[in-house]
Amino acid sequence: MGRGLARIMKKGLGEMGFNKGGGTINWFPGHMAAATRAIRDRLKLADLVIEVRDARIPLSSANQDLQPMLTGKRRVIALNKRDLANPNIMHKWTHFFGTYKQDCVPINAHSKSSVMKFKYLKLLELVEFKLKEVISREPTLLVMVVGVPNVGKSALINSIHQIASSRFPGYFLVQEKMKRARVGPLPGVTQDIAGYKIAHQPSIYVLDTPGVLVPSIPDIETGLKLALAGSVKDSVVGEERIAQYLLAVLNTRSTPLHWRHLNNRRMQGLNKSDDRHEYNLKDLLPKRRKPPNDSAVHYIEDLVTEVQCALYSTLSDFHGNLEDESDMECLIEQQFEVLQKALKIPHKASEARTMVSKKFLTLFRTGKLGPFVLDDVPDTSSSVQ
Repeated sequence: MGRGLARIMKKGLGEMGFNKGGGTINWFPGHMAAATRAIRDRLKLADLVIEVRDARIPLSSANQDLQPMLTGKRRVIALNKRDLANPNIMHKWTHFFGTYKQDCVPINAHSKSSVMKFKYLKLLELVEFKLKEVISREPTLLVMVVGVPNVGKSALINSIHQIASSRFPGYFLVQEKMKRARVGPLPGVTQDIAGYKIAHQPSIYVLDTPGVLVPSIPDIETGLKLALAGSVKDSVVGEERIAQYLLAVLNTRSTPLHWRHLNNRRMQGLNKSDDRHEYNLKDLLPKRRKPPNDSAVHYIEDLVTEVQCALYSTLSDFHGNLEDESDMECLIEQQFEVLQKALKIPHKASEARTMVSKKFLTLFRTGKLGPFVLDDVPDTSSSVQ
């Protein structure tokens, strides 16, 4: 990690509680503290744990306080949101975890097509295999789903409900009128531990647990990655600080320069028609049930291209040193200005930078800027977290 990126992180979140020496995070509400205690108690009874992590941050999205207990359990790590992660890297992560004899399955908890292509079925088959020994002697089995906020635990449970009966007739017998787990695009939707029966003979119950963080985050970069992935409420950190970090990451990786080659034709000449309607980027979030219409899709595509083109231009014209903190800050300041124009934010808007940050983060979080993995795959000499 370059000094420029390190400086941006320190300046962005140093006073917000993500201090390098293990500062206290400002978002650890009472329900999270209570849920942590309840999860610890129930983990002792669980026959299997599905630990859901964000595929974009396979290590940073691990709750370190729970790892000692999880390591001693039958466990499957489900790397959710694989559709938002770089597919060229996923096999490296499964290999990394496999090196330490830890089962790991990349999944997409919202995609029906991935279910039909056996992505989920692989997970269920792995669950069945790991429970096989216990099934022969226990009439009732308990599977816990745990993870940090907003990694898709409830969405995964809902998918298991839908799949189990058709995939394992007579074995996974799903109740009719099964209550669905609550899902949402923001962290903190699930605040209570809820149990769902997904099978009988033997009876198998799945516990959906609230997302819980650690009271303090020992590494500032881990805190920023969690914030960028949406596991920490934006208001805790500040949208502008998260956007600064995202821009620092993109610049350090030279990502905008790659966008030029991927979208060469579109970036050379955008459709500047003025008859396109405004479209709310919030409608891209998973809570929206109906997909955008064709007009909205074209609008978003053009908007993304303009954003990519704007960032490409600023980075390609940049003659400073990305390792220099001052140069990096100047570049990011320029990029905020061009993003404001690309995202069509009124120049005199009093909340312009916040609006730019929110829209920019929405494009990233919904995958419109492309798939990313923010964590680096450790070499095999390091230990699994």
